[in-house]
This record gives sequence, C-alpha cells and structure tokens, in this order.
Amino acid sequence: MAMPMHASAQIVPTDALVQAAAPAGSVADSRARVNAFFARDDVRQAMVKEGVDGASAQARVDAMSDDEIRALDGRIAEAPAGGEVLGIIFTVFVILLVTDILGFTKVFPFTRSIR
Repeated sequence: MAMPMHASAQIVPTDALVQAAAPAGSVADSRARVNAFFARDDVRQAMVKEGVDGASAQARVDAMSDDEIRALDGRIAEAPAGGEVLGIIFTVFVILLVTDILGFTKVFPFTRSIR
C-alpha cells in the first residue's frame, strides 16, 4: 500500500487543448455557417461593390483550413446583426489579397505574385 507514485508534467500546446475541447461536428457546423453567410444577397452585393467575384471568394472559403474557418465563423458570430458585414468582407478581401501576392490564387488583376 505504501508504493511511491510518480508524477510528470509537460507543456501542452493550446491547439491540442482547443481541438480536444471542441465538439466533433464543430468544423462542419462552422463551414455551414460561413457558407450560409456568403450565400446571403447583401453579402454578395457588398463583395461586388468591393470588386470581389463571388465565385472566386467562395472557392477560397472552400479552400480555407479548419482553423481559418473557425476564426472567420467567430468573427461572423461576434458581428452585430447587419452591422459588421463590411468588416468581414474586408477580412476576406485581405485574405484573398495575401493569397494572390503569395501566388496561391489569382483573383485580383492588380497583384503580382512573389513566386
């Protein structure tokens, strides 16, 4: 009964904790909410005003990683109803701009790839 117990400690990355705490369907739910957001008419009209093609933006959203989708879904959820649409569209615009500059996509004709 008097056997010594051994304990060990190690650093756990935040990503491991977040993934363990997240429900299994949360990524699929986040993707569904983001796709529903981009399917809205007011969002599509705002993207057209900013010069972003809706089909190209949807293709880029489909190619986003799970972490990017969760972050974008969080921004959509935090936005006031009908108020922060331009902020989210600006976020997508910046993502598309960066991917164009890095050479992953070719959405905007005014960018040059660094590759």
